[in-house]
Amino acid sequence: MSYEIEGRLLEVCTCNVLCPCWVGEDPDYETCDTVIAWDIETGAIDGVAVDGLTIAVSAHIPQNILTPKSWKAVVFVDDRATSDQEGALLRLFTGQLGGAVADLAGLIGEVSAVERAPISFSVEGGKGRLTIGSRVDAEMAPFVGATGNPTTLAETVFSTIPGSPVYASKASRYTRDGTGHGIPSVDLKDHNALQGHFRFAA
Repeated sequence: MSYEIEGRLLEVCTCNVLCPCWVGEDPDYETCDTVIAWDIETGAIDGVAVDGLTIAVSAHIPQNILTPKSWKAVVFVDDRATSDQEGALLRLFTGQLGGAVADLAGLIGEVSAVERAPISFSVEGGKGRLTIGSRVDAEMAPFVGATGNPTTLAETVFSTIPGSPVYASKASRYTRDGTGHGIPSVDLKDHNALQGHFRFAA
């Protein structure tokens, strides 16, 4: 069993800007409702190429984000994936193949659904938009410093992208339909968004 994938990660959530979860603190409003998406630019899982596919987790987090098996999540798989690609992605992102992805998967206590959906990930440098079918829609732009460059974080406590800068952004819109999944729906403006580059290998 082996994998090597890289691409762009995006998180949008109900916390204020900046999200305290990324420094290991509790959510701003006691709980957190988040969507995290991994847009895979290149890579293979157990010999199955997964270039150009996206997988996302829509989760309700009832306490500190780092509490093991505390998340209740829905997993969305890119509807362009073949059955082999879907199986490989689910084995990886449910922690069956070990490595850093397994550490992340260990935070999820319940998966309420796994669904295929059209996923559009058009975010670069903290600016852009994520849509997951009719379930999720988020648009964001990065904070820009006095030099004209986007504001970034590095070496955060909660980071699935070690060694890579995280673009600190504000989501001008974040909507999520949790109907039928047992997680809260969301309709917010001007809350947290973060985006960066990831590489996972094991």
